[in-house]
Amino acid sequence: MNRNDTMAKQALAPIWKSAGLHLTARNSDGWLMVTPDLMRAYYTRPEIHPVDESCDNEHRLFEKLMGDPFATVQPAELEAIADADAAENYRLILQYRDFLVAQGSVEAAYMALFSSGEVPRIPPVFIEQLAHLITANILSGETDAFMARAGELFFRDQKASTGEGMLVLADAEVVEMVAENGGFGGLGALLAEAGTPMREVSLDILTEDNAPEYFTRADRFDMALDFRFTQPGADAFARMIERWVRHFWQVKTRVQAMQSIRDEKWTWHVGLDAESTAILNALYQGETPDTDRMMHVAGLFRMEFLNRNDLVETMRGKPVYLGIAMNDQSLIRMKPQNLLVNLPLKRASS
Repeated sequence: MNRNDTMAKQALAPIWKSAGLHLTARNSDGWLMVTPDLMRAYYTRPEIHPVDESCDNEHRLFEKLMGDPFATVQPAELEAIADADAAENYRLILQYRDFLVAQGSVEAAYMALFSSGEVPRIPPVFIEQLAHLITANILSGETDAFMARAGELFFRDQKASTGEGMLVLADAEVVEMVAENGGFGGLGALLAEAGTPMREVSLDILTEDNAPEYFTRADRFDMALDFRFTQPGADAFARMIERWVRHFWQVKTRVQAMQSIRDEKWTWHVGLDAESTAILNALYQGETPDTDRMMHVAGLFRMEFLNRNDLVETMRGKPVYLGIAMNDQSLIRMKPQNLLVNLPLKRASS
């Protein structure tokens, strides 16, 4: 990998500037390279960036890394930092940097985090940031606002509301922020019914009419998604799953939303979060979760593989069922890595 700042960059059109897609570049496989600018963004995080009170040794190390983000750092340079917590933060970020570089790309590093190999201690926020960056890469140049909004589920927690026959997903962090700061909108009553502690909420539900507006406010994460069966939101999420799997595995699938699983030959399923995994496991084993538990299910999907040879032999010609669900706090915390480690792919099992 060429680590020079003069690295030729393919134009990457980001939906979310906050993803950092503009700081990196694609390799020949379409995966993202670990560039100097990407690492500089990590070094300028509040946990790393020196403050006025930081010692001279910390300032020197910071300037060294900003000049050459891949510079070798000796143990003595870390030990010389007066603030032990700051020294530990540098140690962690350098281990993370070396891990990213060793894997060769952002996507390869993300996959390696969930393999059986040894990985460094990584803050959960860094894992979410990788998913954000990868989703931005997958959707670079996308003009469908529903696809982009569905992509948010891959890296941001969602607050679900089900009042009056609706199933609306809103960004959990934004809901909390707006609830604390005030503001009222048509979604407020639904979110209140979902148990959100709030005074007032102001959010718009994405529709065909306001879809163009999404791209001017994408980094605000303040548009909610109608996730009901047959609605564009659920269909867009299915398309996003297809693209995620194809991006990582070069495997073509067809994913369709469904209302229930009625398959006597049900062989394989993947929960996309902890709650749906538990519910699907229970159903597969012939158990019947109570009605309240089943109400947690936000979506069910059927995945078919267009090339049966992509699958392990026992799954050829059979579908995989997917589920996503909210927890007791009406939160959906998707684990997109489950689409990398839990599918019955021949390549994944080799």
